[in-house]
Amino acid sequence: MHMDNAAFELSENCAAIIGCGGLGTNIAVHLAGMGIGRLILIDFDRVERSNLNRQFFFTPADVGGAKCDLLAARLRAYAPDCAIEQYSQKITCTKDLSVAQGADILLAAVDGNDARRVLNDYCTQQKKPLVNGGVNGLFGTAYLYVPGLSADLERAGLLDAENGKVRAVSSTVGVIGALQAQLAAKCLSGDCDPAGRLFIYDCEEIHSMQLSYKG
Repeated sequence: MHMDNAAFELSENCAAIIGCGGLGTNIAVHLAGMGIGRLILIDFDRVERSNLNRQFFFTPADVGGAKCDLLAARLRAYAPDCAIEQYSQKITCTKDLSVAQGADILLAAVDGNDARRVLNDYCTQQKKPLVNGGVNGLFGTAYLYVPGLSADLERAGLLDAENGKVRAVSSTVGVIGALQAQLAAKCLSGDCDPAGRLFIYDCEEIHSMQLSYKG
């Protein structure tokens, strides 16, 4: 499969995606399509029938299977030049992210703020950029945190409320997942200008706002 890398040269980069559901599947396919050299997939969950409306790499035959294993297999077929690693585990503390040590950037594609806090702490400690995404029905957000350059998720107020109170809509998940992948690609390519801006999608429009940062 030919990958057009005209916009981004990512063949030497590695990204870790935490969560292989709606956001994670979208992030993964876009980064693989942009030619990223290596992907690390982390998720403890298994496919449920209710996931299929928005997690397009999974089929009814996959129900009950480990999401990260199934996604890894599909990505290897889609982008054979991309090295894929998968880890079926839950993230409860920063030590659980040791498998992501080699990643240049991490992407949060999780449902709850407990995992986001762990990712936030890990990226602060390791000085690694983090792209956060959240979806609530027809509403979604994406945010790039670069340590030393922008506010972390806690100080940006992104851990104050839970996402996912309303059933995720496939189109919203697609928009936010694609936006997370693009923010990651820009950051890996040396363009951190979007850091600290909260990108907001509310079905009718997309806009952004600068969040305060005190170093």
